[in-house]
Amino acid sequence: MGALRIGHGYDVHRLVEGRRCIIGGVDIPHAKGLLGHSDADVLAHALADAILGAARAGDIGKLFPDTDPAYENADSLVLLTRVMEQVRGLGFEFVDADCTIACQGPKITPHRNAMRRNLAAALGVGIESVGIKATTTEELGWEGSGQGIGAWAVCLLEKR
Repeated sequence: MGALRIGHGYDVHRLVEGRRCIIGGVDIPHAKGLLGHSDADVLAHALADAILGAARAGDIGKLFPDTDPAYENADSLVLLTRVMEQVRGLGFEFVDADCTIACQGPKITPHRNAMRRNLAAALGVGIESVGIKATTTEELGWEGSGQGIGAWAVCLLEKR
């Protein structure tokens, strides 16, 4: 077995009117959507940062700056695929991830398996390698008040 590396990622996006609510590559019907330069997929961004962190390869802002018009409205699953390609180029393989989404709404459970499938496909791994859970924060904080959505991810990479 090669060397194992753990990475942690965190992302947050504000909920606003007039935007789509894309989480884990799933376009979820909701009164508000996530604000960002790309599609603002908070879960894909957190996982990308966890992967890059484990590989000691920076963060998604370094790879895909929000000042670059090429990434305006970009599909975050495409960006996640590119992150994984770069990390594989550094000699790492994806082993596992555990992700948490914090929001009062929308409900995550009905979309969890689709999110897992989307993220796994973007990473080129089986669905069993991607875990997702959610919390409402009991109406506390900015997530609980419906101002935004946050996501955390930890991942394990193995050096080949």
